[in-house]
Amino acid sequence: MPPTVTTHQPRFATAEAVARIAAASRRTQQPQSRGDLVSLAMGEPDFDTPQQVTEAADASLRAGRTHYSPLLGEPALREALAEKLTGVAGTPVSAADVLITQGGTAGLAASILAIVDPGDKVVIPDPTYSLYADLVSMAGGIVVPVPVAADLHWDLDRLADALVGAKLFVFCNPSNPTGIVHSRAELDALADLLDGTSTILISDEAYADLDYTGRPFTSAISLDGLRDRTVYCQTFSKSYAMTGWRVGYLWGPTPLIQASARIHNTFNGSVNTVVQDAALVAVQTCDDDIARMRAAYERRGEIMRTELAAIPGLTLSAPEGAFYQFPRYDLDLPAVDVVAALRAQGVAVRPGSEFGAQGEGHLRLSYAAGAEAITEGVRRMALGLAALR
Repeated sequence: MPPTVTTHQPRFATAEAVARIAAASRRTQQPQSRGDLVSLAMGEPDFDTPQQVTEAADASLRAGRTHYSPLLGEPALREALAEKLTGVAGTPVSAADVLITQGGTAGLAASILAIVDPGDKVVIPDPTYSLYADLVSMAGGIVVPVPVAADLHWDLDRLADALVGAKLFVFCNPSNPTGIVHSRAELDALADLLDGTSTILISDEAYADLDYTGRPFTSAISLDGLRDRTVYCQTFSKSYAMTGWRVGYLWGPTPLIQASARIHNTFNGSVNTVVQDAALVAVQTCDDDIARMRAAYERRGEIMRTELAAIPGLTLSAPEGAFYQFPRYDLDLPAVDVVAALRAQGVAVRPGSEFGAQGEGHLRLSYAAGAEAITEGVRRMALGLAALR
């Protein structure tokens, strides 16, 4: 008989950052979809990318625009975005301070990792987009969640206490998952709280074009009291229905953008040229497409609200932007268990607890789906909730 060979499986040690993310993360990976499932879970437009944008990408490919792009992004796109942001900020914006990123998520990652040192205090609302806490944990920062008020807007008294000594405050406006829109008065109050401090802001305004309040949307960079401390994070995903294209951008104070570029260039490199050529056409030509999609989301939101209102035990939110409804349910069950039961009934939604401890007892529903999917999804949801009772 041949001799027995004993092998020893090596023990690999991974970085502490992995354990920090795993310990802090509330992000849930939905099981793979199946054909009979109605999804109200995805934060993704169901519209196709506008045709002229797709055609621009095709033309770019055919023109041989397949080589490396400059690390900061294509000059023409950066110039167009600087012009757009000049209108948003109300003051001249330099293209030198615009960084093109691999989607909004890479912009968030680059800026957070460029700002946060181990032990730094980082304030986030609770609930909010779950990626923020994961990235802060990756950097070794200390996440300080601040519960929002009953109307899902900031609790300014709690926020004032939490911001003392904070390196960074990260928020989204309009908000994912709540759909609320922070008003100019709220942002003015934030500016007053931060006056005389060195706290930095990251304002994630991915849904800025999806505002149904009837008042002009107020960007953080439009306020004199916030502009000089704010990194503005944006994406083409929501406004232009370009989620799969993976293109976003940052703008802000020169030292912070230079630092973010250093991080982004290190782990992402440059964004591909063809996508940037398409994004340029989106900026230049898609205002009517944005208005069309925004009007459709507003109608769908009303459909969802009407259908949900007929379900006993739900307390609905009052979305002002984005495309989310964030109802509270009255069952004595964790949100993840409710989501699992609803999935068995044929409808996918997201647990509110994914977005923070204060999201427990809530569900996040997306009305980026079509009207028929919304109606059928809520019908299945009603059946699933009734069965849980």
